[in-house]
Amino acid sequence: MAKAPRRGPYICGIDAALDVVSGKWKGLILWELDAHPVRRFAALRRGLPGVSEKMLTQHLREMEEDGLVRRKVYAEVPPRVEYSLTEHGHTLNQALGPLGAWGAERVRREGSEVVEVAEAAPHG
Repeated sequence: MAKAPRRGPYICGIDAALDVVSGKWKGLILWELDAHPVRRFAALRRGLPGVSEKMLTQHLREMEEDGLVRRKVYAEVPPRVEYSLTEHGHTLNQALGPLGAWGAERVRREGSEVVEVAEAAPHG
């Protein structure tokens, strides 16, 4: 069953923004595609330890519908699909930078555990 598109009504800008990035993996997908501008599905999945194929597929579809992610399919056998951020996705990622800095400071302050990921992005 498909969900209705997210179009509000919204109480404020934060409400509208969180509607688009809601879900555990969306912020991390933005982060991964910012660090690696073009990614195939398997590479994205390797960069996000713990994400299931189903959840990654669902989030990528939603992010494509929201205009954050571009999906390019090549007419090859087997088919090759690449994902990248749209300009809209880049601006959202930039807007999330201060939130990432806030989270990093929280991790430092509380001594929280951090998962090491190969080829980590330079921010947040």
